[in-house]
Amino acid sequence: MGVFEELQERGLIAQMTDENEIKELINSGKAVFYIGFDPTADSLHVGHFMALCLMKRLQMAGNKPIALIGGGTGMIGDPSGKTDMRKMLTKEDIEHNCECFKKQMSRFIDFGEDKAIMVNNADWLLNLNYIELLREVGACFSVNRMLTAECYKQRMERGLSFLEFNYMIMQSYDFFSLYKKYGCNLQFGGDDQWSNMLGGTELIRRKLGKDAYAMTINLLLNSEGKKMGKTEKGAVWLDAEKTSPFDFFQYWRNVSDSDVIKCLKMLTFVPMSEINELAKLEGSELNKAKEILAFELTKLVHGEEEAQKALDGARALFSSKSDTENMPSTELNESNLTDGKINIIDLLSVTGLVPSKGEARRLIQQGGVAVDDEKITDFKADIAKDNFAKGYVVIKKGKKVFHKAILK
Repeated sequence: MGVFEELQERGLIAQMTDENEIKELINSGKAVFYIGFDPTADSLHVGHFMALCLMKRLQMAGNKPIALIGGGTGMIGDPSGKTDMRKMLTKEDIEHNCECFKKQMSRFIDFGEDKAIMVNNADWLLNLNYIELLREVGACFSVNRMLTAECYKQRMERGLSFLEFNYMIMQSYDFFSLYKKYGCNLQFGGDDQWSNMLGGTELIRRKLGKDAYAMTINLLLNSEGKKMGKTEKGAVWLDAEKTSPFDFFQYWRNVSDSDVIKCLKMLTFVPMSEINELAKLEGSELNKAKEILAFELTKLVHGEEEAQKALDGARALFSSKSDTENMPSTELNESNLTDGKINIIDLLSVTGLVPSKGEARRLIQQGGVAVDDEKITDFKADIAKDNFAKGYVVIKKGKKVFHKAILK
């Protein structure tokens, strides 16, 4: 089985423009492909995970990845899937985020000589002359066609700024520039990027002719990968300072039964023969598959030592509930107490276990909170300083989330 066929079997491909050409390029190791990452935060999150794993998988087959950091497009903001305009970042913020991305990507991709490259589209976008851009690039785009694009439809009723409207042109210009400078012949993206990707190939055709156009192809990734990694607390980050290795492990250990095999296929390097055997498991036996998923992904991001610690900690926690060494924790001090106690809602909020006090109240009323194995059903309840006699309390949220609150 070639790598292209494996991508299909793992459910990674949603749509493409030229299947035979893509198959030949990828299987022969001749693809020079790019995937873009807008630096909207100082860490990648698991929504980026599928793209990173895909780049690693294709590089292992001899293909050359281009990791495109959107230092230029990040100053505009992609309207795809957004209901409101993205918060504007400063140039300094974007540069800092780009540096953070580079460090994290190096865990997945070998940037050794002629193996992969990392580029920043700020290098060509920030120096564009506006009038020249309108004449040379803007003239190649039909406004009527752009307005039918899925990436704009969701925003039309709420309001789409002219700034964001330019995003398609900027992304198209990226492919144009990467083709000219690096011989990039294949671009990957999620389903919300399809119109932008087609815009890039059309720009190449209009500016460089049919021969160049024939060498540019597009492959649309399964959008399921981009949806992963969102929780009620927000994103699950690859940065250990934002999401601890234990919390990262626990996120994947707690995926739903219906998602575990899909995640193993799309995100791990576990052989398909082994995954197909795991797919036969049912009920509580699926916990074995979830543990493998959590271990493999934690190892990929944080290294085998941290993955093993997370695995050992999780097993000890769920077997005895007494081993708190590797449990995620939050430190409190006297300033968090009022008259020697802290309200349970405030405790849930300060530990980050809930996104809002309203959610904390709902969770408590539904019986989903316990402190040191004692269920809390009154949202007015207080946890007194005396409860921290051993230096901490263990908060249980639902059936699977445990958190240690330490009083200093």
